[in-house]
Amino acid sequence: MPGGGGRNVPVLLGIDAGQTVIKAALFDLSGREIAVARGTTAVSSPHPGWQERDLDAAWDVAADAVHRALQAADVDPTAVLAVGLCGHNDGAHLVDAAQRPVRPAILATDSRAVEEASALRKAAGDEALTLTGQVPWPWNPAGLLAWLRTHEPSALEAADALLYCKDWLRLRLVGEVATDPTDGSAFATDLWTQEWSTAVLELYGLEEFARLLPPMRRSSDVVGGVTAEASARTGLRVGTPVVTGCHDVDANALGIGATGTGALSLVLGTFSINQVVGNAPVADPRWQARTFFPDGGAPRWLHMSTSPSGASNLEWAVRQFSASYDEAIAAASARDGGLVPHPDDPVYLPHLFGAPVPSTGAGLVGLRGWHSRADVFRAVLEGVVFNHRWHVSALGSSFPLRGAARLCGGGARSAEWSQLLADALGLPVEITDATEAGARGAAMLAGVGVGVYPDLGAAVDACVRVVRRHEPERDLDERYARYVAVTEALRGPVSGFG
Repeated sequence: MPGGGGRNVPVLLGIDAGQTVIKAALFDLSGREIAVARGTTAVSSPHPGWQERDLDAAWDVAADAVHRALQAADVDPTAVLAVGLCGHNDGAHLVDAAQRPVRPAILATDSRAVEEASALRKAAGDEALTLTGQVPWPWNPAGLLAWLRTHEPSALEAADALLYCKDWLRLRLVGEVATDPTDGSAFATDLWTQEWSTAVLELYGLEEFARLLPPMRRSSDVVGGVTAEASARTGLRVGTPVVTGCHDVDANALGIGATGTGALSLVLGTFSINQVVGNAPVADPRWQARTFFPDGGAPRWLHMSTSPSGASNLEWAVRQFSASYDEAIAAASARDGGLVPHPDDPVYLPHLFGAPVPSTGAGLVGLRGWHSRADVFRAVLEGVVFNHRWHVSALGSSFPLRGAARLCGGGARSAEWSQLLADALGLPVEITDATEAGARGAAMLAGVGVGVYPDLGAAVDACVRVVRRHEPERDLDERYARYVAVTEALRGPVSGFG
């Protein structure tokens, strides 16, 4: 591949690194997907509550995915104009001065730092919310650094930089340490200036780790070119420009065109992600106010109300009932009345892996002997969209929600589930042509970085098309009220983390 061959049609490459799946996708300059390759990385749990991944293994999977995407697209490496990256946020990816990992990456699903995060919330909760737009959680770098200081001080002594997932992959591509404001705002940036803040570190008692904060670059800045070593691994041309990249939720919003002030976007995926763009930050414990892409140089913020109460619930249900994802939705939709609720339908609380409120866990309430697995599947689908409604209602209490909600994620592929979401929200829901929204958003950033598009607005105009729209058809207020009542009845201790 490095030697040439293939079609010489200009393309952009986007890499989207999740916590288990890493995707590489090639897009033409109108944002249409040409080829995509995926790879899975192993997640280890050496102790209860721990979630780790080998950094070198993650790079191997990413490099292989890029190579396979180039082969599938049959494009000459010289046709790749630039590379963009996005990845999951939070966790901790520590490297030393030689740019080598000092320990396995700690992922955002890790919960080892519950005690440390609780202590930080108790000591600095209100002030942290005002200063940073969020409060510490166990998976946040603040709690993890506090945990490492106590339990693995040698790792911190050896560390030279604290990176996020996409930063590690970009480091292997170009050999430069950096991060961007969308990822950096998960930890130690000032809410208003959107820059690293010593006051935040002092608030957390972590000022000794200021030395670990990497240089901050704009998400669309070209950080460097693909090295010879990375070229040999990926098939990319030596010197191919690589931009800084961003947090995957920001890339998703960009990839589906939900970038205007007031735009509401949702990810119906493993996590329930609900976010609205604002031109001023609003701090509230029900969401995180983090840095978003600027508008003509003016700063903006992405207000993210999230919980791990998403499509993973359906994945759990299909495992229990020996079905597939599509079969489960089809079975629920084939009931008498389809996804229209029956009076005796059970209520499902989708809190298998956490909740937006203190919770005792997931629950199926009102199940009767005559209910079938189709009824259970419908309850799960409904519970997930009701959790989205909780988040969107929280955001709607402070933001005017303009226009339709843009939706992406695995659940967006289902017209039935998308319609149920529109019914639950009481809002129109739009689906775009982005099957890999995060990778496309990353590629669009790369295009801005090398001048293919003059700005992000032009990139959206060129690349994003709405292919489906769902208007609300059913009033689910009564069902939602029951869902809320059951949730309140089963609330866990206030000190819990979901």
